[in-house]
This record gives sequence, C-alpha cells and structure tokens, in this order.
Amino acid sequence: MKLCRITHESFPATRYAAAEGTIVVPYDDRDDFGQFSAPPTAKPIAIEEVCLVTPVAPSKIVCVGRNYREHAAELGNKMPDEPLIFLKAPSALIGNGDRIELPAASQQVEHEGELGVVIGRRARQLPSSEDPLTYVLGYTCVNDVTARDLQRKDVQFTRGKSFDTFCPVGPWIVTDLDPTSVEVTTRLNGEVKQYGSTSDMAFSVSYLIRYIAAIMTLNPGDLIATGTPAGVSRMKHGDMVEIEIAGIGILRNPVHDPRLAG
Repeated sequence: MKLCRITHESFPATRYAAAEGTIVVPYDDRDDFGQFSAPPTAKPIAIEEVCLVTPVAPSKIVCVGRNYREHAAELGNKMPDEPLIFLKAPSALIGNGDRIELPAASQQVEHEGELGVVIGRRARQLPSSEDPLTYVLGYTCVNDVTARDLQRKDVQFTRGKSFDTFCPVGPWIVTDLDPTSVEVTTRLNGEVKQYGSTSDMAFSVSYLIRYIAAIMTLNPGDLIATGTPAGVSRMKHGDMVEIEIAGIGILRNPVHDPRLAG
C-alpha cells in the first residue's frame, strides 16, 4: 500500500490517503497511524487534483552517518564501530516538488539520497525476542541535504544538516517493502550521481531501529534516514535532484538560490 499526505480544497486540514494509480482515497481527518489498519472508505479523488505534502510529520528525524563504506571513504572518514547517529530539525522537511533553498552561509550544499524508515508504533528498549521491523509503518525516499563546508567546520552536524528545506521526503510511504536489498539512486539533472543498495549498509534497518530505540523513544511518525551511498556532489541554482528508490518511486526537488532569483 502507498500512503500519502494530501491537501485539497474540500479539506480544512491535511489528511492521509491511500494512493492507488491515478487516484487517492482519503482517510478521516486524524493524523493517526492506527487508522491504516482498515482501508479508507471516502470518495476517491484524482491525484492531479490534490497536493502531495510531506508524508510524515515526525517528532524527530534520526539520521545515520557513514553507513555505506564507500561514502565514508570518499569523505576521508573511518567507518564507525557502531551507528553514528545525529538529529535533523523537523523544520527542514519539505515535500515532493518543493524547492531546496541554498543558504547564503554555505558554498557547498550537497545531495544525499537515502532510504527513509517511518515508525508506525512506539518503540523503546525493544526485547530481543521482537522483530524491530514490526515497528515500521513503511518506507520513503529522503534527501539528507547537507552543507558540507559547515559540517566540516562545526564538527557536529546540526547546522549543516538543518537549514529550512534541507530534508525533502516523499512522495509517499510504501508499507510492503523489504528493506534488506533495495536500490537507491540519485540523479542530478538526469545524470546518475549515486547508486547503491541497502544490502551494502554497515548496519541494517533492523539493527538501526533496535539501536536507536535503546537510546530514545521512537514515536509513530518518526523518521529514520538510514545513510547514503557514495557519489555525493554539490548542487547549484536551477538544478533538479531526484532520489529514486526501487519499489517506492521518485522524489524530485528543484534547487533554488534566492540570491540569484530574478
């Protein structure tokens, strides 16, 4: 099933919907993940008549650094012995088609295509007998946009990762995906820049969920960005960046520099 969040002229607020080909079928007006246990019953709407917004509204975005060996090597970093996690501000979220804005503070803003994991139920201190994947609602595309020069300058990642518009997510959540071997591709203006498989991760999705839940409570809707393959590159004004994940779809975002806007 594909789940999306939509706005429509007939709705007072954002709603979740099931995407089925050229239509979406809205759920009720609650941002409640429990409602997905039953199919929606509302009248279908043509997908071109709605606006797809970010498919999640997380309390936190937990990111994993250096989870692909070749990416760590291209930045001159050693692989960590355990997951390197950091937080990205939820205010950085944008949806499919929204503009990534280049901040004046950085001269090197780069794309990072990643598999996103959307938590479906509260996870904390998971018992060894439980499968961490049962806590997952589904998976989505994430672009962990990074001001690389500021990341290096600051040592810690908060500023370089959290500018407004630095976390494109979407276009929807796919609930029936096997995350163990999924192709992740990033294109810049149609040219493939990144290509990898989640099978190349140093730490699997299951491992990451268990590891993170031992540190902090994961709430329904929280987002985990699982790391990026090698091939990151600088984006500039006028570029179009696409994150494609097999079995999910394509997240597209134009790149905009307000200083160059006519």
